[in-house]
Amino acid sequence: MDSIDQKILDLLQADAMLQVAAIAEKVGMSTAPCWRRIRKMEEDGVITRRVALVNRRKANVPMTVFVSVKAPRHAVEWLQAFRKLIADIPEIVEAWRLTGDADYQLRIVVPDIETYDLVYQRMIGKLEFSDVSSAIAMEEMKYTTAIPTKYIAVK
Repeated sequence: MDSIDQKILDLLQADAMLQVAAIAEKVGMSTAPCWRRIRKMEEDGVITRRVALVNRRKANVPMTVFVSVKAPRHAVEWLQAFRKLIADIPEIVEAWRLTGDADYQLRIVVPDIETYDLVYQRMIGKLEFSDVSSAIAMEEMKYTTAIPTKYIAVK
């Protein structure tokens, strides 16, 4: 990886629909070598996938709820059941295993509080929890899917 690869990644993170020719022009190279660099980053797993980002409000899921979960016990069976539960609920768009007071943090997107309550009821109906606490986001102050590329080891 070099500084050109970093620039290519920055451009693709801003707009994955950019044509290779446009990317090549912006990084100062011809199309074929640029395309080979992108393919290599895909093959190496640096680029894992390209997705469309959907406007949550237009998709009628404007509410974000952050849910902290404490497991009743730390057992493989419980963790497997929890993994299945979160995979089966599309409103759960992120799930993280944590250190600290909570064992897991979920990010849930829903149209309204009533729908969140249905998700909550579904969760507690399928699995035992020691504690579930939620916080409703009042304002999205920063949201990006782009990661900083300045930490990539440049050759």
